[in-house]
Amino acid sequence: MAKTSFMDPFKDILVNYLMPEKCYDEFFLQFNLLHVDCLKIVISKGLGIGIILGSVLVKLPQILKLIGARSAEGLSFNSVLLELFAITGTMAYSIANSFPFSSWGEALFLMIQTVTIGFLIQHYGGNTIKGLGFLAVYFGLLAVILSPVTPMSVVTTMQASNMPAIIFGRLIQAGTNYRNGHTGQLSAISVFLLFAGSLARIFTTVQVKPL
Repeated sequence: MAKTSFMDPFKDILVNYLMPEKCYDEFFLQFNLLHVDCLKIVISKGLGIGIILGSVLVKLPQILKLIGARSAEGLSFNSVLLELFAITGTMAYSIANSFPFSSWGEALFLMIQTVTIGFLIQHYGGNTIKGLGFLAVYFGLLAVILSPVTPMSVVTTMQASNMPAIIFGRLIQAGTNYRNGHTGQLSAISVFLLFAGSLARIFTTVQVKPL
């Protein structure tokens, strides 16, 4: 007779989102709650889901600060463009390779928020038309990048350029802060949340491996 568990009503959800079936058996049929490989998988998948949920709000403090001050002083548009390039590369590469949403979903929400910040920088700088043009050009390019027209080699190159783009973007923002002598409307909360999310994503990328 097959073993049953009190968690069986939740088995489909757990197996689909948090753990492979082998780990479900280890935890809830064998009661081996200290299985190291399974614990790593559960922690990393849980963090992946948490990263996606957190990414919905991670740049909201920055957006609210810009709207509240009606100013984008201290924020570098070029830095935003480089960050957007990195986020788009990650998203396009993941979609092209059919990676699970839990491994890249935060990129979608970060993209939406970063585009919003880019528009607000232009809008509060007195260049609303330029901001609207930025939105039109970006989403047009995004449609092309995600389409079969774009060679996989281009998408792979974008992904490989992810880290340099982020580093240069941060350096540009740091240079802007240094020249201005202050951080302006840059949100410290958003910066911290992005850093924490990056650390968590590194953990999930390193830890997940087939059993």
